[in-house]
Amino acid sequence: MHQLKVNNGQGDCDQKAGITVKCLCPDKKDVSIFYNGLLTKSGATQVYLHTGTEDNWNNVYDHRMEPTPYGFEKTIQIESNHLNFCFKDSANNWDNNNGQNWSLSMSQ
Repeated sequence: MHQLKVNNGQGDCDQKAGITVKCLCPDKKDVSIFYNGLLTKSGATQVYLHTGTEDNWNNVYDHRMEPTPYGFEKTIQIESNHLNFCFKDSANNWDNNNGQNWSLSMSQ
């Protein structure tokens, strides 16, 4: 799993995969996830952020991402210190980091 961290209100990125995460508030519960990866480059017109919390993917949800000139973006509020995520398009094609997914750790 590729782990991203939000430290001291900053974000992190996986440039190779086209993913950037940015924290939007001091409590680090609102994060924006930007995606310009494999699905976008393959022509997807709609991308969903697939999320789950903790190690066993509790609270699984698909968030419809908004198209931007730079790919897709979604801002979510997270209630956990650990978020797993990957992406899928409307044809059910997945970008899941070769089955490894991504995780976000909210550190102080």
